[in-house]
This record gives sequence, structure tokens and C-alpha cells, in this order.
Amino acid sequence: MAIFKISEISNGLYDIIIWTFQYNAFIFKYLYLPQQTAITTHLTQDLSFTLYTSSAQLPEEWNSIAAKNIFLSGNYLSILEKAAPQNMQCHFIGLFKDSKLCGIALAQYINLQRINTFVEEKKNFSLKDYIFKKFSSHIIVIGNNTLTGQNAYLLNEDLSETEALQLFSQALKALEKQYRKQCIYINLFAIKDFNATELPDSKAAGYKGYYQFCTQPNMIFDIREEWNTIDDYLADLNTKYRTQYNRARKKAESIEKRKLSLNEIKLHQERIYILYMTVALNASFNTFHLPKNHFEVFKEQLQDNFLFYGYFLNGNLVGFSTVIKNGCDIDTYFLGYDDSVQKEKMLYLNMLYDMVGYAIKKQFNHVIFARSAMEIKSSVGARSEEVYGIIKHTNPLLNFFMARLFPYFDPKIEWKARNPFK
Repeated sequence: MAIFKISEISNGLYDIIIWTFQYNAFIFKYLYLPQQTAITTHLTQDLSFTLYTSSAQLPEEWNSIAAKNIFLSGNYLSILEKAAPQNMQCHFIGLFKDSKLCGIALAQYINLQRINTFVEEKKNFSLKDYIFKKFSSHIIVIGNNTLTGQNAYLLNEDLSETEALQLFSQALKALEKQYRKQCIYINLFAIKDFNATELPDSKAAGYKGYYQFCTQPNMIFDIREEWNTIDDYLADLNTKYRTQYNRARKKAESIEKRKLSLNEIKLHQERIYILYMTVALNASFNTFHLPKNHFEVFKEQLQDNFLFYGYFLNGNLVGFSTVIKNGCDIDTYFLGYDDSVQKEKMLYLNMLYDMVGYAIKKQFNHVIFARSAMEIKSSVGARSEEVYGIIKHTNPLLNFFMARLFPYFDPKIEWKARNPFK
């Protein structure tokens, strides 16, 4: 077999090789990479939508509509660009009526091939995981996959929800077309999360073949008007749960809780990530993992609206919790802990009590505890609120069986609601 050195290759062949590399680079840059310009599409003469690929492209009026929800503000959306999970890409949708911005929305592309979805089965071959990744890996969702609740869109009074849904339907198709140009074929479309009163009439807007689903509930803690201090809350607990509170607090007497600054978050970044992954890898279902710089970027961008609390034992960081102020509510965000310390010191339960205490002291209306760990959250007084969404598979045959397939893949968690109040 003849072996050639580069120097022995003819100049003509060498030029062809160089040209081929340059051509492939051109194709990758201009065809397979996502488009970086805003694209406007008209549904009717007076209704249109614009897809933005960067928060820097958002119109000035965006934040006036987003004032009701920090999770749709330009500031927050810029965070998603800097610190989104690696398997997630965000798109921002502006809805226009008579050339006026009347609605805003967040859409996310999620690639589940890049993550262990069904965590409990990751050590062995899982038929469920294989089928799911084979046929449902590429998802476009209108909504925020890192949060629970209606953080999908906001509209002003000039645009009806039916009109908005019609625009979203076309926006999903436009995004699907963009990804097809990158040789990425979308499997699922979804719009989420709505409570029973927020759930839009998708059928009236022409959504055919979509399956309405209901997943794990959102856990919401309501702050009573008569509560001014944590003692007022404790006075309303029955004896059993007041004893639980005192026991948890006694267990954690050696734990030091401290609000961390941006520099301290940077200093503990590696440890924070380890603690976060300890919790994430114990979840029954994962669709993303946060990058290491996630909390650093959040604190840098949101400043006092993002609170990061570290829990220390003998000077070592053994846990953390985060909350985001959103108007009259606070949303609990991600947390992490050392598993052995959590069991011994009842760390997670103490974090929940700390969040409740802070919300009462600062006179918020609700603590949005989100989904997961429903039973322990209900033991501190959170109520469950069912959340709904709609979903459609792009394969007509698979979509026909969606009513059976979705419950099969949706993890079922048995839990018992608690009522700690008198």
C-alpha cells in the first residue's frame, strides 16, 4: 500500500482539499447554524409574529408587557442565553397586531439525546429510555422547561388568546423548518404550564391532534394575611407539625445559614455544582442539567431579585437553596445538598421552613415551591395545584397513540397530601 506525504500531493489535489474544507465550513456556518436574524411572518394582514434568536434583538416595548412576570423580562431571557443547559436553545417570540407588539413568549428547543432522562434506569439498558430517545428526543416547547407555572407568554388587551394561539401554531412550524435545515427533525411540540383557570381553548384556535396532559402538580404555599412573623405561622400548626418544626430546627442547630454574594458564589462554584448534581441525579426524570456558571450568571444579572443561601457545617458548604423574587410571589429555584448531611440534619425540610419564614417576613403572597417532593412540601403547608399542557408528536402514527404513550413515559409518583394546620 502506497503511503504519501503531504509534500507529495499535487498542487491541484491540495487546492481541491482546501476548497472542500472551506466549502464545508461555509455550509456549516450559513446552513446548519441557527439563523441570527429576527424573522417576521404574517398570519393575516394585521397579525404577525417575529422570531428572535437573541435577547439583544427584542423591541423596546417587550419589557412593558413583561412587567407582570420577571421570567419573561429581557433581563431574565439574557440569562438563559448565557447560562442555559447545554441541551437547550431559547427562542423569543413577539406577537404583533397592526404592527404593534401585543404579546411575548418564550420557546425552547430541547435535545434529550444529550442527557440521562430516566435516572432510575440509567445503570442498565432501559427499553423505555431507548424508545423515548429514539422517537421523542427533539422537542420544541412554548414555555420554560426550567420552571413550573405559566411562564410561557403574556398578552396585552389588544390581542385575544385565540389569536395568540394561532400565531404560536405558525411559530412552531417556523421553528421546525429552521431546525430541519440543520438536519434536526423535531419529534414533539408542546405548550405548558397552565392551571385549570389559565388553560387556553386550543381547539378553538385550530390545534388538531394535540393531547392535553397533566403532570406532577405545582406546590404553592399561601401566605395568610394575619401572618407577620414565623411565630404566627407556628401558632396555626397543629401539635404534630409544630413538633416536626421544632425537631427539624434542633437537628440543624450546628448548621450555619448564610446569604452568599456574587464573589462567594464564584468561590464555591465547584462545590455548588457537586451539591446540585447530587439532587439532580436522584430525580426520577431529567430533561436538562444546569451548567456550572448558572447561579453565578443569575446573581450577576438579577442581583437582589436572586437570593442564594449557603448552608455550612464546620466551615464546609453542605447545602444551598435559591429563590427568585417575582412581583408579589417568590419562586423557589434549584437547590443542592450533601446527601449524608441532609438526612442527619433534616436539611431539606429546614430549607423549606427558611423559605416560608422569609416569605412571611417580607410579606409576599405566595411561595411557588414547584413540582417534586410534594409530600414534604405539603407537610409545611403547601397546597397542590394541577398543571396542564398540550402536546403533539410529529409522527401521525405515534401521535394517534399519544393518550396511551404519554402516561407510560410520564413518571408516576405516589404521595400523600398532608395538612399541617389546625
